[in-house]
Amino acid sequence: MSVVVASRRAALLIAAAGFFLLTPSHAQAQWWKRAPVDFEECADAAEKAASKAEKTSALADCNAKFAGRRKAGGGYTYYDFLQDRTFDIAGPNPTPDEQRKIDETYTAYLANQRRSNEAAQATARQQREQQEQQVQQLQQVALRTETARVPVPVERPKVQQNVGQRPKGACTKGSFSCEWPRLSESLNDLKKLFNPTPSKPAKKG
Repeated sequence: MSVVVASRRAALLIAAAGFFLLTPSHAQAQWWKRAPVDFEECADAAEKAASKAEKTSALADCNAKFAGRRKAGGGYTYYDFLQDRTFDIAGPNPTPDEQRKIDETYTAYLANQRRSNEAAQATARQQREQQEQQVQQLQQVALRTETARVPVPVERPKVQQNVGQRPKGACTKGSFSCEWPRLSESLNDLKKLFNPTPSKPAKKG
């Protein structure tokens, strides 16, 4: 916290030094009859300066001397440009206790800014991962679709033989259709025994 407060005060000192640089060397003497109590009184006196250059340098001096601005209902307000917000203070300048609270608020402001940045980065990273997953899912769906369009060779259906169908040439043992061919062959053999074929007569020379 001390480093943050030191850097913050350094920035404020640089800003105040910028106003002093606008003041010419000849305007270093007091140009009012009595010391003003706040910025508004100092600015009213600066408006009465003789020249425009003296008026400009006087207003810069007022701004460097008084950090607070009057409130309509009483009291003063202090604008911290590093936080872009105002703080209520009792007098024309913050007291040490008020300045400490302003510095603590600035430290919390930086912590909130850091957390906001980290949350934004995490959200962006999560969105990027979700988009990558969606792209991968779309690619997988497209690949499956292309695979489904390729025709797969269909196996030729096998001709199933009907159960119980008797193949050609087969017969039931003991049936007439099955025994008749054998009986017919036996009868032919008997005919050959009883009716032998007559031999041919030898040719005469």
